[in-house]
Amino acid sequence: MAFDLVLRGTLVRPAGPTPGGWIAVSGERIAAIGAGAPPPARAEEDFGDALLFPGFVDGQTHATSYRGLSGFAATSRSALAGGVTTMVDMPYDNPDPLDTVARLEAKVAAVESLSACDVALYATVAPGQGTGEMAALAAAGVCAFKISSFESHPVRFPRLPADETRAILAASVPTGLPVGLHNEDQEIVRGAIAALKAAGKTTPEWHEPSRPLAAELAATAHFLELGRATGAHVHIVHLSHPLGYELVARYREEGVRATGEMCVHYLHFDAARDTARLGARMKVSPPIRAGVVDALWRSLAADRFALVSSDHSSWPVDNKLVPSIFDAGAGIPGLETLVPSFYTDLLARTDRPAERLALEVAEKPARLFGLWGVKGALEPGFDADVAVLAPGAWRFDASTTRDGLNWSPYDGETFAARVAATYLRGRKVWDGTSVLGAAGGRFVPRRG
Repeated sequence: MAFDLVLRGTLVRPAGPTPGGWIAVSGERIAAIGAGAPPPARAEEDFGDALLFPGFVDGQTHATSYRGLSGFAATSRSALAGGVTTMVDMPYDNPDPLDTVARLEAKVAAVESLSACDVALYATVAPGQGTGEMAALAAAGVCAFKISSFESHPVRFPRLPADETRAILAASVPTGLPVGLHNEDQEIVRGAIAALKAAGKTTPEWHEPSRPLAAELAATAHFLELGRATGAHVHIVHLSHPLGYELVARYREEGVRATGEMCVHYLHFDAARDTARLGARMKVSPPIRAGVVDALWRSLAADRFALVSSDHSSWPVDNKLVPSIFDAGAGIPGLETLVPSFYTDLLARTDRPAERLALEVAEKPARLFGLWGVKGALEPGFDADVAVLAPGAWRFDASTTRDGLNWSPYDGETFAARVAATYLRGRKVWDGTSVLGAAGGRFVPRRG
């Protein structure tokens, strides 16, 4: 019996790389894995010494926060070009957040008609809404809930008061789903911004001081305590400083179900080094901080990250090119740079870069969001999602990105590898130059 497809190359698996390995595909699933002479197949592609990873799972994207549900089309093409076969998309859609089953159904329909990659979905709870929809949303397959302690928009990105946050956490416990938090204290940040504006300090170097570490840690600690009180799984969706990971680790040691996520730009950029060069192009919130990159890499070595994500934001560059840093949009595109930039930095800082990349950007997010068993590994029975990373110097040119944004703070950087091919459920969808075929993405429900 011949398999449908065999892919050959160096397989990246937890035990270590397998040179001369092969992956046999039947239908949409991995049927067998081995090394040496491959089995017969109707089609075969040999990638030589290139690294074959499980399709990457980007645990934090905002595909629909600017263009609305239609944003899935361009954003998902960018995902495939970056080796990402599954996006975990946030619920703050334009114009309305995903907080009801009806809105979930509309977003799933958009995924299945527009997206080129597979998508798992967060849901949220609006202020004053109550928790009545949460169980139904969980039963319909959302992978997590997301709320914020800081209001960027009264409808799409609102702040939840503490009593409602506590109720949401309590209601999440029977569902088993994590609840993620955008972790900044609103009063501290708004007070700092007002003071800086009054002093005329509105250029990019004042973004970090406007959102001091105290604001981030205070919101984080408050949420962790509510997690202790309710027994909920509390997940901090981005921590910009190693003290945040130490705090989460301390609560976890005390029995709280607590996790903290790393966004890849915090491991790469430094506010003191890069702000003068990049300005608002590197504005994210919480901010990229000065002098903490080495310490964050020590947090990685201590295995304190729940996963590493891009926090991809679909802002056009015009939203960055404004007179005041406080009027510039927060967020950067990152789907096409997540894997090449992280792998490049891992090569310089770790002994087993390929295995670490697979762990942080495939296995860990798949496990956290309930996708394991289908996504996140090169294993028989899993979806035949494969990302091929070809080593060699590669200069990143943001003008060619497939997201329709065509800008990036990484523009012009040279990475140590590029994504040479991407397969989604056994179908080649990226050939190193172009996205192939029509939209074929699916909604991936949480598996319990």
